[in-house]
Amino acid sequence: MAFSDADIQKQIKHIMVFIDQEASEKAQETNAKAEEELNKNGRLVQTQSLQIVEYYGKKEKQIEQQKNQVRLKVLRARDELVTNL
Repeated sequence: MAFSDADIQKQIKHIMVFIDQEASEKAQETNAKAEEELNKNGRLVQTQSLQIVEYYGKKEKQIEQQKNQVRLKVLRARDELVTNL
């Protein structure tokens, strides 16, 4: 049985539509996966950024405490010198 040109063209169009649909579905899946990965990475960056801010906040408090301790030592030493005079 021989196919006519119209039958062949119809079959080719059918195959092209199928391939186009498959490609669109694959592109949607890829985009969804990429967006999910982006969101995951965004949450990771946000979490780590907060940890960094918290870490340096603690370090800043430690430095302030050390400065205050040094200031107290200086004031006590001055007080002692004044008392001894």
